[in-house]
Amino acid sequence: MLRQAAEPLHLATIRTVSEELPEHVRANREAWDRFAHEYVERGRRNWAEEPHWGIWHVAEDELRLLPDDLRDKDVVELGCGTAYVSAWLARRGARPVGIDNSTVQLDTARTLQREFGLDFPLHLGNAEATPFEDASFDYAISEYGAALWADPYAWIPEAARILRPGGELMLYTNGALLHLTIPELEADGPAGTQLLRPYFGMYRTIWPDDTSVEFHLPHGEWVRLLRANGFDIERLVEVQVPVDAVSDEQWQFATAEWASKWPSEEAWIARKRGKST
Repeated sequence: MLRQAAEPLHLATIRTVSEELPEHVRANREAWDRFAHEYVERGRRNWAEEPHWGIWHVAEDELRLLPDDLRDKDVVELGCGTAYVSAWLARRGARPVGIDNSTVQLDTARTLQREFGLDFPLHLGNAEATPFEDASFDYAISEYGAALWADPYAWIPEAARILRPGGELMLYTNGALLHLTIPELEADGPAGTQLLRPYFGMYRTIWPDDTSVEFHLPHGEWVRLLRANGFDIERLVEVQVPVDAVSDEQWQFATAEWASKWPSEEAWIARKRGKST
């Protein structure tokens, strides 16, 4: 039986946030409002399926990224897009809240809520400065979303602020090696075996054929940033796929052979220090 989120709880934990958006947040909002129509059917498929991760659709039963028990947990999806991850969490008994930077993506999410008969709060907003009060959530998650499109030096402190002591954070994004080896232009093909950009100093990326802004960090900087914001790192999962794996048709930036040798995607799981109440 599907549970409806306890919306009054989160209506009581809204705070005022400035409408002044950083340049990269505005650029990504405009880009994702344009991209959104390309993700409607993918979102619909994901809503209908069991949890799986990334471009290779690796099953949750294999990666085991989610907590064992989400029942009655307050959870937030940072950069929810079409909100299929929030739907997966709701079916596991959680009380999800989604926040996304794109009005059009959220329109798709609301359409899918009606189609699948599942309701939870959705907010238009910036994961770097959410409207939620301190310590509002037990769990925060971003599959791509904020993990790729928001400034980690802003959204990681924000995630720490809105998580309760003992709360867990999971972020899923491109692997560091993928970012170092993928050509700048999509027409030049998928990732290869040559290092094309420096590892040290990796941070903000705008590809020549796009206007959106991505963020990537070296592993050591992820460790430093998470720990500096009160997180203990529990796992780093570097995703390996079989050589016959099939990626989502929308993304061709790595072959299965490449991703069987090097991690094209990675997941960080960290816990906010302190005892849960």
